[in-house]
Amino acid sequence: MPTIDYGKTQILYCHYIQNRKDIKIAVDLVNGVVVYTPSDVDKNKLDEILQQKASWITQKLDELNEVKTNIEPKEFVSGEKLPYLGRNYRLKVFKEPVQYASIQLKQGRFIAVVPHGWSQDQIQQELEKHLIEWYRQYGLKKVLERTDYYQALLGVKPHSLQLRTQHKRWGTCTPKGDIYINWRIVMAPIHVIDYVIVHELAHLIVPEHNERFWQLVKSTLPDYEASKEWLRVHGVELHSIG
Repeated sequence: MPTIDYGKTQILYCHYIQNRKDIKIAVDLVNGVVVYTPSDVDKNKLDEILQQKASWITQKLDELNEVKTNIEPKEFVSGEKLPYLGRNYRLKVFKEPVQYASIQLKQGRFIAVVPHGWSQDQIQQELEKHLIEWYRQYGLKKVLERTDYYQALLGVKPHSLQLRTQHKRWGTCTPKGDIYINWRIVMAPIHVIDYVIVHELAHLIVPEHNERFWQLVKSTLPDYEASKEWLRVHGVELHSIG
């Protein structure tokens, strides 16, 4: 694996040759530092560019080290904590003479009922499925409520809004004005949910992530950067379910 030296730090990177005209440098949690170049790139020129970007690369690597990556799948046993709107609620599991599993938030706890005789694996699989359905049903109500508030502030209205499974995005705004929000966001604090909603609503006005776009987000949510940072550091934790 090729490397560059930046002071006393040695930076390892993967180099991929593509049918492209420019040089692209990406830093992410899974692949580390990846460099994409055209086939005719000059090695000395590439080294020069990497040296120029070394400070930025090391900064991104340091930021990734802050990200929480220890995802423990939920076991769905009594006493376990399940998140909703930034709070953790204890789970209580009851085994009853019923045919199907169910789960609901009641009196500050998630109450689950499962049939007698089910194995723990079966309980875990079924309760996770029912919890996701619960998140999508009740979380959508909260997301729509917050969307109504912010679309009035921004003077826009999406063509539609849905909660969807999105593994790499928290929200998407299509060219037709449809907004898709990752259902997992309903586990996050309200201010984070607000940020994702405002982010996508702002795209109805400014499609690109340019200065005007971020000024629009900031004028609506002055502290949006704190929510953006929360997602960067804690977002992976929301994948402990589903």
